Amino acid sequence: MQVINLLDEVNKSSELYVYNKIGLLNEHVLSVVQVENRTLDFHVHEHSDELFYVIEGSFYLETEEKNMKVNAGEFVIVPKGTKHRPVVGDLTKFLMIELSGTLNKENSGELYED
Repeated sequence: MQVINLLDEVNKSSELYVYNKIGLLNEHVLSVVQVENRTLDFHVHEHSDELFYVIEGSFYLETEEKNMKVNAGEFVIVPKGTKHRPVVGDLTKFLMIELSGTLNKENSGELYED
């Protein structure tokens, strides 16, 4: 067991779009990532929910039904089977939690490491 500081972990790297795995919770991966000026394609995770927690900054999460803004200190859980895409303007730092194998290069960008 160890105490992890999310801000320290996300600030360890100045690279954008690189998911740094910081922990495992049962079969779920916890990753931190910094994103700026990026809109991913709409996609669906068929087998797992996905959590976006905003450490710093803000972003929009678009679904077919709505477009919601998520600010620092807030999180949103995307239920499995929901078509969605994150839209990020200014630099935003995230904690992502998802079932291992949910994120990949196709739905998270080419810098995602399995």
